Amino acid sequence: MEKGANCCQDAANMEGGNGLGPEGTEAQLDDFVGAHPDYNEEEEEQKYFRRKRLGVVKNVLAASLAAMLTYGVYLGLLQMQLILHYDETYREVKYSNMELEDIDRKVLMGINVTPIAALLYTPVLIRFFGTKWTMFLAMGIYALFVSSNYWERYYTLVPSAVAIGVAIVPLWASMGNYITRMAQKYYEYANYKEEHVQEQRRAPRGACNAYIVVFHTVFYACFHLSFVCAQMPMLFFLNNYLYQLNHTLFGVKHCGTLSKGMLPGFNKTVLQSLPRSVNLIIVESVLMAAAFLSMLVVLVLCGSAYRPTEEIDLRSIGWGNIFQLPFKHMRDYRLRHLFPFFIYSGFEVLFVCTGFSLNYGVCAMGLEKLAYLLMAYGFSASAFSSLALCILRLRRQSLLLAGALIHAALLVTLFCWAPEPRSLVQAPLLYTLAVLWGVGSALNKTGISILLGVLYEDKERQDFIFSIYHWCQALAIFVVYLWLGLPMKAKLSIMVLALAVATGAYMWMEHKLARHVAYRVPRIPRPRHKVRGYRYLEEDDSDETGSEGEAAGDSDEPGPPGQGPAEAACQRERDGGDSPGRCARRGAAKGTRGPS
Repeated sequence: MEKGANCCQDAANMEGGNGLGPEGTEAQLDDFVGAHPDYNEEEEEQKYFRRKRLGVVKNVLAASLAAMLTYGVYLGLLQMQLILHYDETYREVKYSNMELEDIDRKVLMGINVTPIAALLYTPVLIRFFGTKWTMFLAMGIYALFVSSNYWERYYTLVPSAVAIGVAIVPLWASMGNYITRMAQKYYEYANYKEEHVQEQRRAPRGACNAYIVVFHTVFYACFHLSFVCAQMPMLFFLNNYLYQLNHTLFGVKHCGTLSKGMLPGFNKTVLQSLPRSVNLIIVESVLMAAAFLSMLVVLVLCGSAYRPTEEIDLRSIGWGNIFQLPFKHMRDYRLRHLFPFFIYSGFEVLFVCTGFSLNYGVCAMGLEKLAYLLMAYGFSASAFSSLALCILRLRRQSLLLAGALIHAALLVTLFCWAPEPRSLVQAPLLYTLAVLWGVGSALNKTGISILLGVLYEDKERQDFIFSIYHWCQALAIFVVYLWLGLPMKAKLSIMVLALAVATGAYMWMEHKLARHVAYRVPRIPRPRHKVRGYRYLEEDDSDETGSEGEAAGDSDEPGPPGQGPAEAACQRERDGGDSPGRCARRGAAKGTRGPS
């Protein structure tokens, strides 16, 4: 005992000798856990948001690369499959009585007919899985389509084609929504000191427009390269087995505007030697690897489009409302006036891949030049997508009107021109037409996506709007599938008429907007959360942007004097007779917290 007391006394003497009392201990603790003397909070904040902005750029580039690979693999495999199955010798030797022609017709029917019903389920899928996971799952279905070609049978090819038809609209609707959301997030990270950003309120109208223009331009510059990637199987593999044009075009009498259907008189044997099964498996394996790579790019490199709480709010408006809202948005005259442009956008991209490339390009230069013609189109569309940046200096109408003018001139030229069969002299003119068509397509596709992102800035609406856009494109592709047997002059007449109606409707929409004619957008219901935990007992219990009045009128509607946004929203809720669940929870939360 005595020894222990002496030890404690010695320790106390040592502590006193070192001069470390209670004040000294606190000083040491502050030095250890306190702020570093060289720490600059503002500089660290700038570094943090710089990393966030770089992450957004990475997301956009990754999504663009994945879209390019996915669509390139799909187009390349479908093109190679249709050419191989067209050859009579290949069908007889490889598959005898399996009726590949009938299977191919049903495959095309599954791809083109199934998307008609896409508007019924696309918004529900995007809200249920989230934007990123919808992209990932849809790309997985494209990979499934590639894998079905390892064993070509009716029960593998047709179901996978139907699955592709189901996934087409969700993939591209979620992709358009994702790119637009990335532009809005970049704005938030670039202007993080703004009060409305810190309070998670809606940005001023038009604040994100520059970023929307740039990001959609980058996306379509990458996406149009998919037409180039799609020609790689034909360029490096299939062209080695094709007959020359004198054999394949021997029975062709008329080209271009004088032709009818899909190149009548084309020889039924296009392969001078049959490719070995091992070589086909190697090509399909490369395509399968590219499809898996696109899935991995989305899974690993693409971040989420929304915060977790935003995802909860988007789903919590009710599945019945999510199902109805795309149809309710069609009451907006801006969207109705853009319907003809959506339809024409679907017409022109499929026409250049079928009508122009076959009845003009292949008819004059032979099947072995098909890959080069479509590559000229793809390179041109990718390069001239950058012209969309002109919107940053010019009026937004200039983009769509310039594309419409180019396509109108080309359609009139094609209507009046019938190239000579088996005549390579006309190759420069055909390549020029393909390049110019790519310019018009780039202005058309990029302009429409930018316009939708600019007109519909609410993050609660964008998936509905892009679903409607790509659904209309799918309807147009279905119409092109139906008209394959029509004379070329009839097809060109329909396209000229569709382009004229689209241009007139768009100009009328811009005229009405310039006159400030009020448009009608449906009210987005408030999220209805189940009260679990502490999150929704807070006063600002949701990440939805703006109030219901702002969402319904698409304008910054101020509340009564002396009321904040939350109180104004509650007042509108009581005046409208809605259920007082959210405001009641807010009041209960205030009562339970007590004075601060």
